[in-house]
Amino acid sequence: MTATTTIQIPTTEALASAADQFISRIGDRRVFAFNGQMGAGKTTLIKAVCERLGVTDTVNSPTFAIVNVYASPRCGEIYHFDCYRLRNTAEAIDFGAEDYLYSGRLCFIEWPDRIAPLLPDDTVNVSISVDQQTGCRTIVME
Repeated sequence: MTATTTIQIPTTEALASAADQFISRIGDRRVFAFNGQMGAGKTTLIKAVCERLGVTDTVNSPTFAIVNVYASPRCGEIYHFDCYRLRNTAEAIDFGAEDYLYSGRLCFIEWPDRIAPLLPDDTVNVSISVDQQTGCRTIVME
């Protein structure tokens, strides 16, 4: 993925289509840093993407576990991080974050700013914003 991609999610009914658009733009990139305010829909989008990739495990925010591992018949293991509770980069190093990030598997990271120094140079930044009037979500991948 070299160009910026914008995906609109005007309603919950459009979520599956948005997940398909997201998947079509993954290319050979493997690490995706999801940014957005609390409640913007980071976990919801990740769940929809995982479901479209064939994950049958329960996909939820790994707030306390820090990382969840899902099995996808289309792409093998997927790693889902929630770094909100991390106090510093050293905590991420302690649980082996770098092993996940450089594994060649898909990694979806919520609150990536907490582990920014560990992220690969080719990490895709995914920003999610919400129009407070309409509830429409806008996803920007760059």
